[in-house]
Amino acid sequence: MILVSDIRLPLGSSEEEAIEKARIRLGHPQAEGHYRLRKLSYDFRKGRALQVCSVLADFRDQQLEEQLIRGLDNCRQIEKKTLAPVIGNEPLAFRPVVVGSGPAGLFCAYLLSLHGYRPLLIERGAPMDERTKMVESFFLGGELDYETNVQFGEGGAGTFSDGKLTSRIHDELCEYVLHTFYRFGAPEDILYRAKPHIGTDQLKDIIKRMRAAIEENGGEVRFHCRLDDILVKDGAVYGVMTSQGAIPCQALILACGHSARDTFAMLADKSLSITTKPFSVGMRIEHLQSQVDASLYGKFAGNALLPPGEYQLSEQVNGRGVYTFCMCPGGQVVAAASEYGGSVTNGMSEYARDGKNANSAICVSVSGKDFGMNPFRAMEFQRQLEQAAYAAAGGHYQAPGCDVESFLEGRGNLRIGTVQPTYSRGVVGVDMEKIFGRELTAALRGGLRAFGRRMDCFRQEDGILTGVETRTSSPLRIERHEDRQAVGLMGLYPCGEGAGYAGGITSAAVDGLRTACALMERYCPANE
Repeated sequence: MILVSDIRLPLGSSEEEAIEKARIRLGHPQAEGHYRLRKLSYDFRKGRALQVCSVLADFRDQQLEEQLIRGLDNCRQIEKKTLAPVIGNEPLAFRPVVVGSGPAGLFCAYLLSLHGYRPLLIERGAPMDERTKMVESFFLGGELDYETNVQFGEGGAGTFSDGKLTSRIHDELCEYVLHTFYRFGAPEDILYRAKPHIGTDQLKDIIKRMRAAIEENGGEVRFHCRLDDILVKDGAVYGVMTSQGAIPCQALILACGHSARDTFAMLADKSLSITTKPFSVGMRIEHLQSQVDASLYGKFAGNALLPPGEYQLSEQVNGRGVYTFCMCPGGQVVAAASEYGGSVTNGMSEYARDGKNANSAICVSVSGKDFGMNPFRAMEFQRQLEQAAYAAAGGHYQAPGCDVESFLEGRGNLRIGTVQPTYSRGVVGVDMEKIFGRELTAALRGGLRAFGRRMDCFRQEDGILTGVETRTSSPLRIERHEDRQAVGLMGLYPCGEGAGYAGGITSAAVDGLRTACALMERYCPANE
């Protein structure tokens, strides 16, 4: 295949126009071959607005492709990748058990099911439709359910987010993830947009279709089935104890997500190597989406041909990284608690991203050095912040917050101006330094001021800060060998965000796929 890149077109140009430009560049406007749009982004430099595209051209003839690109700039051959797992010879005594139905567990189970392994996928929370009702009830002031919430249930924590599919990893399986989502109903534009997203509304149905495919391929999905213990003999897994009883198991894929603190506590006496890893804590910041668009697009803001603007910013302040994370254009701040007596925020938006506000986490980095290299102290630090936020806001899962001007001046007031907070359970004015402490608060203030020098919207004094954001990533890592089995426990395959190996939907899904491949390379399907 040929990748033709840096095709520049006016705003509103069609895929067909990009493909025609690619044909002309290759010197064969009428040449046979299959063309498709590979990437679409925007360039606003030099006071103009352009679409920047790349196109894939597949002639299925390597020599012809070599001839076509000879001497051409921004044209190169790329190899068409397929996922073809190697199947091992050692038979499994039992079907593999996958813990957690977030992207890592879901994609792992899906790939295993395609190759005859008939996995058992267990999920502590509820199936999608039941989960959605329970989460929406909590948003509107209902009781928190410890097992089914924004963090737990079918689809994992990413379900109630923005469905962002951007990733910092450069793994060929990212394409497989995107095409799998598309095959199960995601919008086609995720295959070519520079910053693809699905949206919470569409992601729910896609996850249900993937579950149905796993079951059609011979797998099984059990909901309300929490992992309570791993049964070990002679340094190897031989089963699991769940809230629904014991399950025999030789190969256990642990993809439980980074909020499963009770699961991590259970692992403490399993002779595993569990280490700290960097993570971050902070707040959600809300601006009007129109303010964000104006900051990014300038005179082109409001153009219906442009997507809602999104940003990603970072700064070093007093030796700590401060950065924006999980930016949700046209979205809302949601109540993301999964433990009683703790307030947690997250961001969510639907595919249309047509809400009035934009929100993003603004976070400061912490690491093992802050916790004596003890991963369980790091996990407790998150919990203490959540409990402090809950108490400061008066309980009932209200959130502490303040306007940007008040935060920068250290007053802790909540002045509502043009930006109306979207956190549905209520925001209470609080001095956030009383929650985060002096050092982390100083870093967050320094980051906000630095971001204000880059984007006008961050200079808006009535932006709203809502806390606390503590579930940005796992505070720990379960160390594993090159074959992806855990150090210290044969048969346990830790993967995904919770195990410390991913940071978002796409990277977690890729880690699940790689883990499934590692398992298949050793074992052939069970005969049971």
